[in-house]
This record gives sequence, C-alpha cells and structure tokens, in this order.
Amino acid sequence: MNPGRPPRPTPVSRTSSEIWPLVHAERAALAADLAHLGDEHWSAPSLCAGLSVREVVAHVTAAGSLNGFRWLAGVIRCRFDFDRQVAMRLAEQLGSSPAETLARFERVVDSTTSPPLPVLALLGEVVVHGEDIRRPSGITRDHPLNVLTRVARYYAGSDQVVLARRRVRGLRLQATDGPFTTGSGPLVTGRTLALVMAMTGRRAYCDELAGEGVDTLRARC
Repeated sequence: MNPGRPPRPTPVSRTSSEIWPLVHAERAALAADLAHLGDEHWSAPSLCAGLSVREVVAHVTAAGSLNGFRWLAGVIRCRFDFDRQVAMRLAEQLGSSPAETLARFERVVDSTTSPPLPVLALLGEVVVHGEDIRRPSGITRDHPLNVLTRVARYYAGSDQVVLARRRVRGLRLQATDGPFTTGSGPLVTGRTLALVMAMTGRRAYCDELAGEGVDTLRARC
C-alpha cells in the first residue's frame, strides 16, 4: 500500500480517538511477533509484491513517522512521483540490520504521527501489512473481529491508498465469522481477514474464499 497517494475525503464513522488505540495495539502485536523472527525470515519475500519482510516493516514504520508537512515536502522533492517518495521513505527507515529495522518500528508503535490519511487507513495498513509479513513467516494472529470488521468496511467503501472498492465492484462479499457484508452480485464468502486481504489484492487468500464470485475476485488481484 502506498501512503504517498494524494488523499481524498473519506467518510469515517468513528473518531480518531477511538481508532488510534486499535492502531497501537496492532502495531504492538506485530512488534512482538517480529521479535521472534530469524534472519532468514527478514529477507524472505512478503505478500506485498516486490518487498521483503524487512522492507515491509520499514514501510509501516514510515507511515508512523511521516507527518503532513514531511509528506508534502517529500512529494515536492520527488516531483510528485508518489512511488518514488514511498521508496525514499522506506529506505530512510530500513536501517543497517534487521535488529535496527525492528528497533525503528518499535519506536513508532504508540505514535499518532500520520500522513494526511484517515486513521482507519492506517489501521488497515498495519493489519494488511502485518499479514503480508506473518503468512510467509508461518505466524498467525487472532485479530479482534471488531478491528477486522472496521477495516473491511473501510476498504469496501474506499479506493484511497489501495484500490479495494474498485476490486470488489459488482460482487457481494459476506463474512462467515462476523457481521461484515457489502455489495451485490456473485457471492464471495469467507473469514473477514481473508476478505480484507483479497480486497487489497492478496491473491493467496482467495484460496480461503468460496462462492461464484471468487474467480472474478482472484482475477482482479
């Protein structure tokens, strides 16, 4: 996901003060899981295309340390090449070793610094990128269902940061483990986490989904 894309107004049903503690809890859980990774896992490919596990961690760190002023300065410096800015900010947070990468991430666990994005987008980012890291590393997390449901509803209604709403257009998504449902058309069912990950383009999670709309969703990932 790309915190460099220009923001668009997105309706948010929860206040920032309610969402930030959830962001912090997800970051803390990810930091705890990262503390047990061996060196071979840090260099392994993540589910985020083109990035290693270590690079994804640095990317999430950047999102927790980049305020609106620095975001705008970076946009200007990179001549409005948003992908270039993302790569620049990732490199700033990578450090010289996995231990340093983790230490930098740990410093932003409780941060409320943010690019000009809805706080729900940051919650979604740490959930999705956390799974980008955990799945190839053989780690599982039992995310709170209320967190996953909020993230799923955000992505179903927004193309900000990641083109999720467009990816599920014309499909009906229904969670089998919670209240999340959206859309109309061919049905796609599965765990809320699998729906979130598929909405954000992670094809591997389509194998956990069922329904006549799965092939369409898989093709869009």
